[in-house]
Amino acid sequence: MFYNGKKKYIIFNKKIFYNFFIEKKLNAGLVLQGWEVKSLRLKQVTIINSYISFLYNKVFVFNLNINPIITVCNHTKYDINRKKQLLLKKKEIELLKNYISLKNYTVVVMGLFWKKSWCKLKIAVVKGKKKYDKRNILKNKEWNFNKLRFLKKNI
Repeated sequence: MFYNGKKKYIIFNKKIFYNFFIEKKLNAGLVLQGWEVKSLRLKQVTIINSYISFLYNKVFVFNLNINPIITVCNHTKYDINRKKQLLLKKKEIELLKNYISLKNYTVVVMGLFWKKSWCKLKIAVVKGKKKYDKRNILKNKEWNFNKLRFLKKNI
């Protein structure tokens, strides 16, 4: 499990920090079926390339793949790529709509975590980075590393 502060994440997407500028973070509830909760407890989930969009004035998450576990009964049909509804407050929904309507903003999934017995979704409003932005960040990291090494030698 990945720890970030007090939260114990089921799964966390670290590449978001490399690929996007994060503008706003929100927590959202998730409408799940019984077999999906059991699979989440066993960490049978992938969140890479998952995003949030609006359908019929409701908020849904797409490409959140939850794989069924073997012990679940066979008479149930499993839709791994099922769109899952998010539970948000009206103000949060309006905020997301405003950001999505702006140019170059999108809403992506950062991670899944448990809050008591409820599965929550950490989502972020992000803006994509260009290739030169990523290069500049790597240069700055390398420079800070070398600067610390140089200062350590001279002391």
